[in-house]
Amino acid sequence: MTPSEPIANAPTRFWGRLLAWRPQTHSLWVRLLVAVFLTLMAAWMRIALAPAESGGRFITFSLAVVLCTIYGGFLAGMVSTVLGMLLANFFLVQPYGSLAFADPMEALWLNGWHFVTQLVVMSSIALVQRQYRRLQDAADLVQQGHKQLEDTFEHSATGMAHSHIDGRWIRVNQTYCDLLGYSHQEVLGMTFKDFTHPDDIGIDLDNLSRTLAGEMDHYNIEKRYIHKQGHLIWVYLTLSLIRKADGSPDYLIAVVQDVSQRKAFEAALETSEKLLRQAQNIARMATWQADLATQHFHLLWGSHHVMRLPVTGLSSSEMINITHPDDREMMLQKWSLAVQGKEPYDLEYRVVIDGEVRWLSVQADFERDAQGRAVRALGVTYDVTARKCAELEVLQLNTSLEQRIQARTQALKGAYDELESYSYAVAHDLRSPLRIINGFAMAIKEDNPALDQDSVQHLDRIMGASKKMGELIDGLLQLSQFARGETHRTRVNLSAIATRQLEELASQEPERQVTWEVEPGLTAMADAPLIEALLQNLLSNAWKYTAKTADAHIRVHAGSHKDQPHFCVSDNGSGFDMARIDKLFKPFQRLHMPHEFSGLGIGLATAMRIVQRHGGELRGESGPGKGATFCFTLPHDSPAASSPTSRASAALQGD
Repeated sequence: MTPSEPIANAPTRFWGRLLAWRPQTHSLWVRLLVAVFLTLMAAWMRIALAPAESGGRFITFSLAVVLCTIYGGFLAGMVSTVLGMLLANFFLVQPYGSLAFADPMEALWLNGWHFVTQLVVMSSIALVQRQYRRLQDAADLVQQGHKQLEDTFEHSATGMAHSHIDGRWIRVNQTYCDLLGYSHQEVLGMTFKDFTHPDDIGIDLDNLSRTLAGEMDHYNIEKRYIHKQGHLIWVYLTLSLIRKADGSPDYLIAVVQDVSQRKAFEAALETSEKLLRQAQNIARMATWQADLATQHFHLLWGSHHVMRLPVTGLSSSEMINITHPDDREMMLQKWSLAVQGKEPYDLEYRVVIDGEVRWLSVQADFERDAQGRAVRALGVTYDVTARKCAELEVLQLNTSLEQRIQARTQALKGAYDELESYSYAVAHDLRSPLRIINGFAMAIKEDNPALDQDSVQHLDRIMGASKKMGELIDGLLQLSQFARGETHRTRVNLSAIATRQLEELASQEPERQVTWEVEPGLTAMADAPLIEALLQNLLSNAWKYTAKTADAHIRVHAGSHKDQPHFCVSDNGSGFDMARIDKLFKPFQRLHMPHEFSGLGIGLATAMRIVQRHGGELRGESGPGKGATFCFTLPHDSPAASSPTSRASAALQGD
């Protein structure tokens, strides 16, 4: 714009503002006050500038009417007209200073004509102002609409662009540029092919060709863009063709929405659906929903394949028909209670599909309305036929096992009874010959005092051997006794038993100097007679093997092994080699020579049998010349290990 243009356009802008003036922007009393003021000023100017008899009495007042009408509107102009006529007739018509007229007809004609002309002028001004304001309002609306369209295009949350038919851009908004990662200038220098994925260009061009051919006026597709940084962007493209008045193509409007997140969700959902179907097939699980108003059951996610049903939907009568006849009443009762909200719907029942009986485990939850009425059920069904068959097989095996256990128990009881009879027979039949042998040997020795020394030694050996054999028979009977029968557990004071037995051992050999220590308060739930025998064997063993130890010491105490309490008998005697511990608890197996320590080798074997009868463990720790410690446990909640039933079960497991 040149410096002269503002001057040239100044009148136009002035008249434009004047015509666009809105009288209603000021209150009515202000407009009327201005009209009175301007009319009075016009009267003063007319009187001051020209004598009254000079004529043209209404010219100045006409100017005031125009100004008042422009500023205050038609009503202000009317007030100025009436007031001007009064002032002109009062001050400018003879006789001056009164409203008397020398020629009333002339005065009436002049005043009437002035009033009509002013009325026309005021109406014209008001009409021109109103029309101009309407045009201005319409222009403002057009300008506002244009700005809104511009704002919609530029600030839209979706990418928008206008392009020529050949692909050259007309305009592109910033959202489109941000979506692609390019600047506005970079996008304007490209075409859509430059950032469209190569695999998607063909479908885009095909739809564009059909649109240009008139087959459709717009199309929608999902396609991939390549971001400036190289990653893919999924977009939803809407392309519309704008035609000229003659119907020929003019330009294209593209609207692009980023749907990458939705596509990612769809891919994740598709993956989840595949995994769900796989899980359903593996677990033989079916999901379903039931509309309680229509009594229709619909299987979801391909569950009808899992159930091997030909359709995805079943009516309530069809569901009842495939239910096993023996389970229908139970199933219907459970369903009725669950619909009423009285019980959860969780049950197992049988169905018959294609002639095959199958077991189903069914669970369901119910959606209810505001009144608490069930309107829909959502459920899960598992095919548990394999588990049910396994359970039935286990029940059959258990029944068979119980029968086998009973038969084996009877057989074992008979065997133990026979063994007991055999033991007593052995004891009776073997003891009698031994007594005879021992008696005749003693008789020979006593009746023949003149026997030589060798013969006497032979007789002593015969008597010693018979005595030794008697002791072996007693040991066998003792082992047999402790290995059978039921245990009767009571609270046993081990401290008191150990103290008493040590006192008895000390009284039997008063010449020995043995110190001993018993920890007080050692108690356990055990069979009292068996515990007596257990401690007697362990304490006798400790007493015997400390015979060659100076300052012999025996200790009875409690300890802990693998977080389990146990009881121990320790001594500082000769000890034994741990490399031979596998022979320690076997009958008649000894770790010392007979000339070192006497004994039959059944004490520790007997102790092991007693501990095992209580379900416990017996272990020994020692070293040559370092003494020995024997510890045992007595679990109070373990059943007797040697009861006939447990022995039968163990024997059956070994079959």
